[in-house]
Amino acid sequence: MDSASWEALAFYAVAILVAGSALGCVLATNIVRMAMCLLGTLGGVALLYFLLTATFLGVIQLIVYAGGTLILIVFGIMLTSRSVGERLRPRPGEALAATVIFLALLVGLVALLHTGTWASGNNEGTLSVARIGQELLTTWLVPFELASVLLLAVMIGAAYLVQPLGRAPREPGGPRSTEGDS
Repeated sequence: MDSASWEALAFYAVAILVAGSALGCVLATNIVRMAMCLLGTLGGVALLYFLLTATFLGVIQLIVYAGGTLILIVFGIMLTSRSVGERLRPRPGEALAATVIFLALLVGLVALLHTGTWASGNNEGTLSVARIGQELLTTWLVPFELASVLLLAVMIGAAYLVQPLGRAPREPGGPRSTEGDS
């Protein structure tokens, strides 16, 4: 076997690992197992980037997603959840909606893979970190800022969701709770 065959074999093996981890993340009913499957998915995607010689994207994938976001999720689960082992079961309508979305995305991806024209090489040469940063903050500034606003909205939503049920948020400068003062 030549080196191209080994690279293709490694790519497909890692792709199967990523797909299996993603499927495990979706089908798991235990939230800790979901987080571990998410770690496998994010780490596998980083491996795919490395196999495709996109080392910058692979490192960013490991640092930002596997290293930062996933650790934040795991700590959030551990610190805010009363019952870590609680089982999560989707309602039938949610499962149906998820299946429809999955099938639509799968059909779109397969159609794109079969009809797309893929360049066999990089005509622009290798990109440096400085060039990527320059492009990110000039040409791609608006999508970059929109992604930061989206992440802020996700953080605010997560903080809202961890509030205990039946307890309204305290208003700034409002009366303090007297629970436990007696």
